[in-house]
This record gives sequence, structure tokens and C-alpha cells, in this order.
Amino acid sequence: MIYFDNAATTFPKPDSVLDGIDKFNRTFAVNVNRGQYDVSAKAGEIVSETRNMLLKLLDAENSHKVIFAPSATIALNMVIQGIDYNNVKTVYITPFEHNAVLRPLNYIKEKYDINVVELAVDRNKMQYDLEAIKYQFQNKKPDVVIVSHASNVCGIIAPIKEIFAYAKRYNSITLVDMAQSCGLVDISLKEVQADFVVFAGHKTLYASLGVGGFLIKNGAYLSPVLYGGTGVKSALPKQPDELPEKYEVGSLNTPAIAGLFYSLKWLLGLNKGQVHKIEEKNYDKLYNLLSKYAIIKMHGVSKNSVGIISCTFDGLAPDNVGQILASKDIAVRTGLHCSPNAHKFLNTYPAGTVRFSTSYFTSDKDFEELEKALDYIEENL
Repeated sequence: MIYFDNAATTFPKPDSVLDGIDKFNRTFAVNVNRGQYDVSAKAGEIVSETRNMLLKLLDAENSHKVIFAPSATIALNMVIQGIDYNNVKTVYITPFEHNAVLRPLNYIKEKYDINVVELAVDRNKMQYDLEAIKYQFQNKKPDVVIVSHASNVCGIIAPIKEIFAYAKRYNSITLVDMAQSCGLVDISLKEVQADFVVFAGHKTLYASLGVGGFLIKNGAYLSPVLYGGTGVKSALPKQPDELPEKYEVGSLNTPAIAGLFYSLKWLLGLNKGQVHKIEEKNYDKLYNLLSKYAIIKMHGVSKNSVGIISCTFDGLAPDNVGQILASKDIAVRTGLHCSPNAHKFLNTYPAGTVRFSTSYFTSDKDFEELEKALDYIEENL
């Protein structure tokens, strides 16, 4: 399989991640700290060290706490539904939000009288218009600002440092969705004023499916939306107030967290920015390859992007292109990518696009095979 669907989940994973998960499953795959035996304690140590490495990766050791969840979607629901909306009138989002943000917000809108406003983006330059955003905030006070750090449709990276700095002038609650960027795009939470930071283990963190979560800033308030056993203070009728127990209920997916443990060790063991440099090179290769074909139109291409390019093909629906590529053992994603507003912004709604996405492991052979398949499509139209 020639894999260009890394925006859905990175594949393959580093060998150390696969070996680490296998070892963990054979030796320590038990509930964390719910027994007085050594194996449970060892599992707890791995979970604790995973939290520490994630904080180190985001330069947040003294400012945030890590909360694990089964996925970024569940983490986003926990944050968005846990915010107190009694004094919230205006929520700002980007035009590129995933349904993991849009659908919880639509649910909130049914319960509270809030306005949802899109942040200004210059369509011609494909970049956020910071001066226009300043004016938006002056005109309509931002109570909550939610930003997809990197679009899963076109890869555009949001300037969260600047946007959140403006938002904090109004004491806004700030949430960044880093599902497509955590571990790839270098940020420091000492410089970015983010109250909540959502991550997905199986994407740019190169771990397995089944683990995601969010970082919560010290002092930030969030009501729990999930309730249940935590393994501690079991006599309490209510959820404990301590972190992470306040938000982590039930048995943690320790094998998936172990995968994240080994992927973070791998990422932190590389030279800083190395993964992003490789992906930038692969992005350039992908852009140059797609540019060769008159039948291909790229949408939303930005100078400041992760390794994602969405395209349409003259005379072929995206789903048909996907089927042809699949017959050549090339994996891509077609349609709306769970981000309908992004496609409305890019004028590719409702059919969507063919999305190509690279990773650290995308090889020259992958590009050679993709070129053969694209030649076939062009020759047989």
C-alpha cells in the first residue's frame, strides 16, 4: 500500500512504538494504580512519564496538566461541554473546524443563547487576517475562542500565539485543537496563552489509535461531563476534584498510552524540528508532483502549512478518483473530511476533494507510485 492518508492517522508507526506496545501488552497491560502489586505500579509509572514527556514536548511542565481520553473528539467534547456558558455570548472559531468542534457547539447553541463567529481569513493569501481579527474582537467581545491549529483539509497553520494574545485582552477562554499538529509544529505553551490544548495520539504524535486527550492550564475551570470510577476516593458520591481524576473515569487504555510513551521517546530523541523539516520536504515534493497535471486543481494551498493538500480533478468526482487510486493500492481520503465548513470556505462543498497527506515516513517510492497512478488517470480521462 502506498499511503497518502496520514491526516487520518499516520502510518506506518516507528518500530519502537510497535515493539513497545507489544512488550507492554505482554508484561504491564493492567489497570493503573488500582492494585498494590508491582505490575500495576509499573503501568502507573509509564502513564505518569507519558504525561511528563507530553508536557516537555509542549514546554508546559509548570503550567498545564495532562488529561487522557480515548480520542481527540472525546477530549474536545469534554472541554467544549465542560465550559460554563452562563456568561458566554460569543464563541469564535476558524473556518476550518472539524465536526468534533462544530457538532458539540451546535449542541451548546440549542441550550444557550450564544453566537458562533468565524475568524477572518484572507482567501486570496490563504492566511489569517490578524488586523481584521483585532477588529472582530473589538466589535464583538470574544468569550470563547476555539482554533484548529492546522486544518485537516488544506493544512493551513493558524497563528495561535497572536490570536490568543488578542483574545486574552478580553479574558477569553482559549482552546486549540492540535490533532493535526501536536509533535509536528513546534510551540511553547509558555508563549501561547492556551487554556486547553487537545491532542490526538494516532496522528502527528505517531502513536496508536485509542489515546488522545487535552492539557488544562493551571487554574482553568471545567466541569466534568463524564462521571465514574477513578480507582481513588471511591467512597465519595461525587467526582473527585483532584486532577487528573476529576476528568479521567474508567479504565485507561494503558496499551495505547504505552504506545504514546514510546512515540514521545522517539520524537524527543530526534533533533528539534526534524519531523517538520522532513514533512516540509515531502509537502514540496507532493506540491510539485500535483502541479504537473493540468487536470488537477489544488485548493487552499498556503505557504504556512502541514503536509496536506486537497485537490479536485477535472471531469472526475473525488470519490471516483479515490476508487481509481485504491485500485492502484494508493490510499487517500475523499469527500468532506468531517469538516464541511472548510469546504464551504474553499468552494469545494458538497462533493469535497481528494486529500493527499504526507508524513515523516513518506518515501521517494511512494511518490513514484503516485506519479504512475496520476499519469494513468490523465491518460485515460
